[in-house]
Amino acid sequence: MRVTVNGQPHETAAATLAELLSELNYDGAVVATALNGEFAPKGQRLELAVSENDQIEVIAPMKGG
Repeated sequence: MRVTVNGQPHETAAATLAELLSELNYDGAVVATALNGEFAPKGQRLELAVSENDQIEVIAPMKGG
């Protein structure tokens, strides 16, 4: 299925947000996620289904100010 990750089209077979993050090599990374504009807490990523045309944002924290 086709989803958009950080504004870029991406083909995936992932069923959940956690599977998608693994596919994108974010395993173990500290990131914030949003699914269709809604914050997706880390504890819910295993349960959040990814569907055709979903919009996913993955944001890594940055040091500095």
